[in-house]
Amino acid sequence: MAEIRKAAVIGAGTMGAAIAAQFANAGTPVLLLDIVPQGASSRNALAEGAIAKMLKTDPAPFMSKSAARLVTPGNIEDDLPKLAECDWVVEAIIERLDLKQDLYRKIDAVRKPGCAISSNTSTIPLAKLVEGLSEGFARDFLITHFFNPPRYMRLLEIVTGPATDKALAAKVEEFTDIHLGKSIVRTQDSPGFIANRLGVYWLMLGVIEALDAGLAIEDADAVMSKPVGIPKTGVFGLIDLVGLDLMPHINASLAATLPKSDAFHAANRDLPLIKKMIAEGYIGRKGKGGFYRKGKAGKESIGLATGDYRPSIKSNIPEAGQKNLRKLLSGESKASRYAWRVLGQTLSYAASLVGEAADDITAIDAAMKLGYNWRFGPFELIDQLGADWLAEKLQKDGFAVPPQLAAAKGKTFYRLQNNTPEYLGQDGAYHAVARAPGVLLLEDIKRTAKPVLKNASAAVWDIGDGVLCFEYTSKSNSLDAQNLDLLNQTIDLKPKALVIYNEGQNFSAGANLGLGLFAANIAAWGEIEKLVAQGHDVYKKLKYAPFPTVAAPFGMALGGGCEILLHSSAVQAHAEAYIGLVECGVGLVPAWGGCSEMLARWQANPKMPRGPMPAAAKVFEIVSTATVSKSAAEAKEYLFLKPTDGITMNRDRLLADAKARALRLVDGYTPPAPPTYKLPGLSGHTAMNLAAADFRKKGIATAYDMVVANELANVLSGGKADIIDEVSEKDILALERAAFMRLIRNEGTAARIEAMLTTGKPLRN
Repeated sequence: MAEIRKAAVIGAGTMGAAIAAQFANAGTPVLLLDIVPQGASSRNALAEGAIAKMLKTDPAPFMSKSAARLVTPGNIEDDLPKLAECDWVVEAIIERLDLKQDLYRKIDAVRKPGCAISSNTSTIPLAKLVEGLSEGFARDFLITHFFNPPRYMRLLEIVTGPATDKALAAKVEEFTDIHLGKSIVRTQDSPGFIANRLGVYWLMLGVIEALDAGLAIEDADAVMSKPVGIPKTGVFGLIDLVGLDLMPHINASLAATLPKSDAFHAANRDLPLIKKMIAEGYIGRKGKGGFYRKGKAGKESIGLATGDYRPSIKSNIPEAGQKNLRKLLSGESKASRYAWRVLGQTLSYAASLVGEAADDITAIDAAMKLGYNWRFGPFELIDQLGADWLAEKLQKDGFAVPPQLAAAKGKTFYRLQNNTPEYLGQDGAYHAVARAPGVLLLEDIKRTAKPVLKNASAAVWDIGDGVLCFEYTSKSNSLDAQNLDLLNQTIDLKPKALVIYNEGQNFSAGANLGLGLFAANIAAWGEIEKLVAQGHDVYKKLKYAPFPTVAAPFGMALGGGCEILLHSSAVQAHAEAYIGLVECGVGLVPAWGGCSEMLARWQANPKMPRGPMPAAAKVFEIVSTATVSKSAAEAKEYLFLKPTDGITMNRDRLLADAKARALRLVDGYTPPAPPTYKLPGLSGHTAMNLAAADFRKKGIATAYDMVVANELANVLSGGKADIIDEVSEKDILALERAAFMRLIRNEGTAARIEAMLTTGKPLRN
């Protein structure tokens, strides 16, 4: 099967440009084409402008600014012949069938046979798109519906037609899975496909039921978020994030294409308030504000009854803390009735889509979890409530009970059979939940195995082939004496190889600050120093173990979580890994070898000027500013990751990739030799302090930043060592520990830690 070596995206709007950026993030050269704008100085102005805008956008579509070099701007008048070089062309232009088909004919005339052509449409059926076009075009055509923003949203809905070449569709699926990092959901060729069909219905219900109930939007979002496993934006916050201006277009499309009997039409009311907000530019976060906005006196919210803004209230309804879903939906309060009417009808609608929008319930659950960040899919929620209970309550309140829900009477939609997860199919039988080839999930291993070792903060699992997996299980995967102790025990087992990985929201947020603050408040300095020493000892034992260790970070890997990466033989990181030594932000310095490892990496960097000062200054710059990479690719630029470390685009493939990498290192593995350092001494210490003082004069650094920077400079300059002295790894570790202990005793550090724990934000004291 031919590979996809070069791609093209036609349409340089927000979505098309970001899809092109994701191709570039995957290392694939991509053409970005659009029309020639009238009066522009460059015929490629739209594509060039889109690339320039993405380089300034936050959150960034590019994982590294260098990725932008893989995007070549062009236009459809001059550059369509270049499509002959491409293996996949994605169309992402305006949602007008006539314009799309006109473009398709032009593409068909220049493309090479077997080049995949796909549309990013979310509203036009595939059958309409290929109507009247050549057989060859229909054979190579499919819909690939990316979700916005394409870099961060894992869902990709794929629609194929009766004529679509199955091998070509498989090639596109494999590429988007492995290289673009997407989770594929195959959908039927029905209006809105799955996620938007159900998601838009849910959002519309969320708005109209709040209006009917006279519920404040803060209370509506409080109950329609955490209690039901939905992100904290709730309904109104999510609409602000997506943009109110998109709602009329999506609603109009669904209204025009869905049968009159569809439940969507009852929720698709004319809402004068939303029309007014759009007309006045209140279209959400990308405009002047939306249902929420920043006012002169602080955050403001719109009153649904009045249409006027008022100071936002902090919702304190008890229903927001309800952990039992059935109790929440059974309540008689205004908020409970709201939650029931929104969620009950949404779950009923989800059940009605089985067989029409999706082949099975797993596709619908995956679409909502991946496309809307729901913690549980609709059918997982139904299992929490009980299908019989839900059907009875729906019927009692006059709502539809779809056949798929009625057929589940006395059953659950999911079950565990012989340690294998199964789902209830349309045929009334249970079927195994499929995993894509090459996917290894720790949750599957844990379902059938017992841990090799375990305590309250960590566990160790046998993942086959002589490889062990060390898993953090503490809150936020924070680091403490218990998981350090278990890591120490794991190293003593001397496995063939070790992978450090977990399936939480983040790899590790670093050391447990709460325990540190408690110990400091009772002046338990000996216990704190004991923990610092324990971390030093265990991390060095890991580094010099006689077997390879591979850390597999994702999400945040901060402080001590970053330091364990620095001490591993290799790293296989998820592309969305945000890595950094952030200790200075809480008034501390890295104390588990972070300084020594970063110094060694930057001194060995061939691009770094020779001499003792450049590497020390670079590490000072990175660590003193608590720099965190915004991707794994950027982490390589800071040397949090080595050039040889691997990056996995698809989160579901991370464990398998890390295990494979560990096994490749086994033959002939020898631990690294301890590094030695040439450091700048007192003159370097002075220079780093002067640099910090300059930031202080500019108002960038605070008074306490200077205290912390001075301690960091002392470590990185080698303390009392002379510029001609050779400094050992042990010397740097001793300096780290001493600096840490001086800072932890300082009230300024205590204030910073307390602020971080209570507000989640750094204190600028």
